[in-house]
Amino acid sequence: MRARGLMTAPVATCHPNDSLDHAAHLMWEHDCGAIPVVGADGALVGIVTDRDIAMAAYTRGQPLGSISVTTAMAEVVFSVDAEASLEEVEELMRAKQVRRVPVIEDGGKPIGMISVNDLARHIGDGKRPSSADRKLVETIARICSPRGRAATKREVPEARVDA
Repeated sequence: MRARGLMTAPVATCHPNDSLDHAAHLMWEHDCGAIPVVGADGALVGIVTDRDIAMAAYTRGQPLGSISVTTAMAEVVFSVDAEASLEEVEELMRAKQVRRVPVIEDGGKPIGMISVNDLARHIGDGKRPSSADRKLVETIARICSPRGRAATKREVPEARVDA
């Protein structure tokens, strides 16, 4: 199976200068937890997650409409080409411990997303041999494992402004 066959499509995107309110609205409308961020040419430049939005709101103490996507998005994005094999997708997600991967083509333009949910649904379709199922379960377990105390420890802001 190729990434194109596993991905959820179409994918909603936003721009770096959009507000986090807009990104959150897209997540609500499309029932997803991450939105690829694209530049003027439509190519992938970042990704913003529901957690990014929540942490930006908490640490800044401002309404989401006044915080731009660029302040909360991750600029390092792990993506796969639409023709990548399922094994390549699994390896990337396992190695980088990411729950969502944009699927790109045509010079880096996102056309879909693959999430842990997509992998879980793929296990449930009953079309994979049991050894492949085991590998996929190991991938999901690795993605969901804590990254370790040092990698997950965050500095707590000194003060928060309540609006």
